[in-house]
Amino acid sequence: MQFNFNLYSTPLLFAFIQGWIYAGMFWLRAWRHGRWSDGLFGVLIAAFTFEIWEYMLGFAGIEILWTTLEFFPRNFNLLIPALSWFYLKSQFNTRWQPRGQDMWHAAPFALFLAYHLLVFSQGPDFVEWWKTNLHFPWGVQYLEAILSFMLTALYFYWAYQLYRQYRSWSPTQFSNPELLSFDWFRNFLLAYFLSSVIGWSMTLIDLWLNLDFWHDWWDELFNAGLIYYLSIAGYAQTQARQLVFDPFTQNSPISEVAKTDKFSEAELQHWKEQLSRLMETEKMYLEPELALANLASRLGTNSSVLSAVINRVFEKNFNDYVNAYRVEAVKSLLADPTMAHLSLLGIGLESGFNSKATFNRAFKKVTGVSPRQYVTQTS
Repeated sequence: MQFNFNLYSTPLLFAFIQGWIYAGMFWLRAWRHGRWSDGLFGVLIAAFTFEIWEYMLGFAGIEILWTTLEFFPRNFNLLIPALSWFYLKSQFNTRWQPRGQDMWHAAPFALFLAYHLLVFSQGPDFVEWWKTNLHFPWGVQYLEAILSFMLTALYFYWAYQLYRQYRSWSPTQFSNPELLSFDWFRNFLLAYFLSSVIGWSMTLIDLWLNLDFWHDWWDELFNAGLIYYLSIAGYAQTQARQLVFDPFTQNSPISEVAKTDKFSEAELQHWKEQLSRLMETEKMYLEPELALANLASRLGTNSSVLSAVINRVFEKNFNDYVNAYRVEAVKSLLADPTMAHLSLLGIGLESGFNSKATFNRAFKKVTGVSPRQYVTQTS
């Protein structure tokens, strides 16, 4: 078999190779660091390469999938939605691991796999008879496509809801939630869902206009681009060493934050004084990656106590509470002649902010003006 490099096959081949290279890199990193998220993402990327390999081989003139391997299961589109869901959960909760009860998510794919393997194992003659008399007349191929789209929509909804819950929770726990914002995963969810819509639309157009094989190249090219985005953006994503977010358990951080009314006013005032003393004397706010758990550990208490203090006494979330200290530090440095050699961004970084965008946004939220406007007004 000779691969025919052409305008149609070559871009898909490069994406296929890219996907497997990065899948290997993710699996290697998973093995080195013991991260389930990397292992799952490697599997996810590999699964996406099987979304384009049929057309890649077809455009290259290699017809083994339609001869020797006819009816052999060729893709993982019934498993990709669940893999995406598992990956997101493992990113948000570094302690999460798949359990036996999670295996039901693979049931649609297992059914698809068993059906195709059972028919394939009967031999080529039976496969042809089955396709002609049952598979195509009964529209099984369309049922598989509909099920794939429904699973994509369902898991997309679940994943996006989980993502939104995390984005609401993270400012209550981290002073710089942008470090672990996972914005790229939101973009991945949208791109993946769009690729499914495009694929489904192309199927409907094919049925309407009876298009040939070559007209399906465009949605495959979109999937190839998705593989590039997944592999590069996913590998560059900041990885949390310890992150525990699970809104489905009673001991989740969300549940703990919600129980802030169980503390008396005397307790809250006591911890307010302790927290204020720690922040002002040790200047903990200067640590860019400061988390609520860090402060709780330093004070010998738990995160729910400090969360109650910050929410009820200071009437802020943790992110805003810490940034208020940082903004005051910026003002002090701007008024210090010895700091005149530093740029505005340099002063922001010295004060605990981790990026220009975060610095500008937090400063304007606290003062009502941008850092540049503040300098102009005070000079």
